[in-house]
Amino acid sequence: MFKVLLIEDDFSLFSEIETRLTQWSLEVEGIKDFGSVLTEFTAYQPDLVIIDIQLPKYDGFHWCRLIRSHSNVPILFLSSRDHPTDMVMSMQLGGDDFIQKPFHFDVLIAKIQAILRRVYNYNSSITEVKSWCGAVVKNEKNLVTNQHGTIELTKNEMFILKCLINKKNTIVTREELIKNLWNDERFVSDNTLTVNVNRLRKKLDDIQLGRFIETKVGQGYIAVEEVE
Repeated sequence: MFKVLLIEDDFSLFSEIETRLTQWSLEVEGIKDFGSVLTEFTAYQPDLVIIDIQLPKYDGFHWCRLIRSHSNVPILFLSSRDHPTDMVMSMQLGGDDFIQKPFHFDVLIAKIQAILRRVYNYNSSITEVKSWCGAVVKNEKNLVTNQHGTIELTKNEMFILKCLINKKNTIVTREELIKNLWNDERFVSDNTLTVNVNRLRKKLDDIQLGRFIETKVGQGYIAVEEVE
């Protein structure tokens, strides 16, 4: 579980961010004394720092300088001010990313996920797939080929196919698919997942494989391995 130190004095926003992040198995800690941020940072040893620029006593830039003098932990800045200089200053002081308030939480999640993947090589650990039902799956090129032809998939469609094939003949729940897509920096809603699966199945029909992706109503999807 990654540890996030959230340095935000707006209690309402802090609570909302904490709730969203803990839903994705991130541990979140706040600041008790805004005059002792460095002390609390050192005690907590977070994997990521999210810091507001406007804070009591000292601003986020001040604390970023101090944190950077002790650690290379990734830092994501938050700001309610519409000043390009804030972003420039954030980057010059060693910040890894910047997001302006108000923001959509999907954007915040995307930035956090990108930082964790970049710094800690965090990914969904989906196993590579080379073949399925007599077809060759070329992940890097998003191609599926068999004796009936070749189809090109979108990145989301390929990722879904790989998730299903890796657990062939086993039901993969919709929740599991959505979470795996999130872990790989692809953000989908429940409706978007349905659209992607339907498009995937339609493309697979072109090489006579669509019937091997089955829908299990109320549960999820299953990739059936062709039996010779």
